[in-house]
Amino acid sequence: MKIKDLAKVDRPREKLVKYGPGKLKDAELLAILLGTGTKGVNVVELSQKIIRRFDEGKLANASVQELREVSGLGTAKAAEIVSCFELGRRFLHEKRSALILSPRDVWEELKDIRSGKKEHFIILFLDTRNQEIRRETISVGSLNASLVHPREVFEPAIQHLAAHIIVAHNHPSGNTEPSDEDVAITRRLAEAGALLGIELLDHVIVASSGFTSLKERGLI
Repeated sequence: MKIKDLAKVDRPREKLVKYGPGKLKDAELLAILLGTGTKGVNVVELSQKIIRRFDEGKLANASVQELREVSGLGTAKAAEIVSCFELGRRFLHEKRSALILSPRDVWEELKDIRSGKKEHFIILFLDTRNQEIRRETISVGSLNASLVHPREVFEPAIQHLAAHIIVAHNHPSGNTEPSDEDVAITRRLAEAGALLGIELLDHVIVASSGFTSLKERGLI
């Protein structure tokens, strides 16, 4: 049976568009990548044959030469498979999520602003496992309540589907003692987060010499 003979609901590309990639089997995802099958074998059947040949995750590390041993799979399609997995590895390596469990983890994450000559106010958006989804800089310059408005903090948190957030900023003076303004901003953000169901886990002040957690100080 050719792909065009399948009901639209069973065609891999249409299923992906309608339901997302998570609903497709491995062979269906591979079929979308390959595009076409070979004489007498449709692309889904060819994909199933490939996956049976390279079981237990070996497909991700197969070479072009190894893939060409599968009947019906030529150099071009084999190269497409190898390129796809290599691209995935590169992106996953570069985007590896940091696990944020303590104020020291935040300090380690923000090594680029510890010695900054201007204050940088940073948000770390976290998932339910405290893995970093994304990091954003909200303001650069002297920290005040008008620059760090709850809207600026929680709009992107909602967009990125964050379960929790941690905010942080550096003190160019090197003194990590929180100011009255730091405490006021923290409490305002904590109250806004409680209303939205996105918990403010901590506010960490960093410098090259160390850090201070407002959570550990009992200020949240």
